[in-house]
Amino acid sequence: MGWIGESVESIRSIQIRQLITQAVTFGLIVTSALIIWKGLMCITGSESPVVVVLSGSMEPGFKRGDILFLHMSKDPIRSGEIVVFNVDGREIPIVHRVIKVHEREDTGEVDVLTKGDNNYGDDRLLYADGQLWLHRHHIMGRAVGFLPYVGWVTIIMTENPIFKYILIGALGLLVITSKD
Repeated sequence: MGWIGESVESIRSIQIRQLITQAVTFGLIVTSALIIWKGLMCITGSESPVVVVLSGSMEPGFKRGDILFLHMSKDPIRSGEIVVFNVDGREIPIVHRVIKVHEREDTGEVDVLTKGDNNYGDDRLLYADGQLWLHRHHIMGRAVGFLPYVGWVTIIMTENPIFKYILIGALGLLVITSKD
């Protein structure tokens, strides 16, 4: 009969109780993942505790596909630190190194200028129109660790959505046909 025929027969033989059990199990998995993510947000103080490097602008330090672990503390940001920041009008965060820090004497606020290690100039062209410095609210976190190449899974699924749909379909079929 073959693998496909057996899978179809398995789906037909699912009883309502088994279907409910699988739905609850799936719900628990999704809920657990969200709880872990929110817990990491609280522990690290960052709105996104894990990010993937999407470009080669930080080579040779970080390569495309590396995963960075972020932490955001109250300590002042210093030149040389690698930060992840959002720019007004852009969805995707940017990973670059702080090259200049300007502290305002009157308010004590810190303004930051960044640059990719593999780029020629600073990031002022990437900032919003008329913006010359990043402020603290733009910065999502500081890089405190990394895992090389693991982020390629995310990049491949983003650049080629067919792989994402195949993976989701295969996982869904696996959940439906499991007999546990």
